[in-house]
Amino acid sequence: MKKMDVNSKEGALCEHPLKGSNLTTVRGVNERLILHLVRNHGKVTKAEATRITGLSPNAVSVIFRALEAEGLLLRGDPIRGRIGQPSVPMRLNPEARHYVGLKIGRRTFDMVIVNFVGDILARCSESHAYPTPDAMLRFVKEELPLLLKSAGKGLGDIAAMNVAMPFELWSWTPDFGAPQSEMDTWRSFDLESELKQVISLPITVENDGTAACRAELVFGPPNVAQDFVYFFVGTFIGGGVVLNGSVFPGRSGGSGGFGPLRVPDEPGGDRLVDHASLVVLERMIVDQGGDSLPRSDAEQNDWDAVEPLVQTWMSRAGRSLAHAIISTLAVIDFQAVVIDGAFPLSIRNRLVGEVERQLDRLDMQGVIRPDIKSGHFGSIARALGAATYQISTEYMIDQNTLLRENPSTPRPHL
Repeated sequence: MKKMDVNSKEGALCEHPLKGSNLTTVRGVNERLILHLVRNHGKVTKAEATRITGLSPNAVSVIFRALEAEGLLLRGDPIRGRIGQPSVPMRLNPEARHYVGLKIGRRTFDMVIVNFVGDILARCSESHAYPTPDAMLRFVKEELPLLLKSAGKGLGDIAAMNVAMPFELWSWTPDFGAPQSEMDTWRSFDLESELKQVISLPITVENDGTAACRAELVFGPPNVAQDFVYFFVGTFIGGGVVLNGSVFPGRSGGSGGFGPLRVPDEPGGDRLVDHASLVVLERMIVDQGGDSLPRSDAEQNDWDAVEPLVQTWMSRAGRSLAHAIISTLAVIDFQAVVIDGAFPLSIRNRLVGEVERQLDRLDMQGVIRPDIKSGHFGSIARALGAATYQISTEYMIDQNTLLRENPSTPRPHL
């Protein structure tokens, strides 16, 4: 077998091996371990799984057969030309499970149907001035049947519906021009119960920044970093935390709520949310007599029309993010920082470059500078991450909660 490249998906995983147990009492953990390996590698043979996990060859064979019988794994083409019997790599079955992901945002609703390997089979979006429970329920009722038809699926093909949204959606309403009285209706709105009146599926609710981080971890390119911090620049800024190769939602599901982080010496506010948020750019554009930023399908919009305001905002956001990054590094020695947001790829890459330049100017004594990277999913990351919830929590290993009696769970509703 060829020597593994530590920069490849296989090499990255072997740099941080996950060990299993041959005890039948933890067979469920071992099955998730195998699925985790296959997802990260793309395909895995029994010999490779045995070597990486430390499980016995017989245990791996039993698990492979069980997962294949359940329809979670598919056999690949045999690998010939080696001594002994040909090896048969196993890969995930894209049709094994399908999920609906719904993002409830301050400016848009997004909904997707995703298969087991993260392919988006159908998506739809709707812009609004501000979200209300009634508007959200209407959006789901009207768009879900069309979405299912577009994906070629029936409701019976869907395993779960998951929601990504800001916790305390009623907060900071003056900052994005929403009437407080209407946003306060979210305080007593039982989201899970109301959605189950529309769609009779298991439903979970997760913070939108955590969900976007989950999408990056599960469906993004292989990341050698086992600990990284993820920033998502939307109407307001949020994000997520990855520790030990798994999303760390925290005790109440709100880890990575970076908006309140303090930013020194920046006119206009002392919090990160006051600078590295799209609502700030939106206000700058409106103050200059322009229209607000287009929110639907932001990646396809040309932002050249709002230069040089974009660059002015980017310098401000980059400085604030650089300060926030140093603050996070003072708490946890993150190996990498991933920056994504609801804007075109060109803007995303420019913002990463600006953060790098701002870090060059700051005192980083006492912390180790991490790799700064662009995220990969843009505005759809939150809906995609919502759809990813069961994949991540039921079919992958979470080393932060493994064998804990009371792992953290998302808030049941607002």
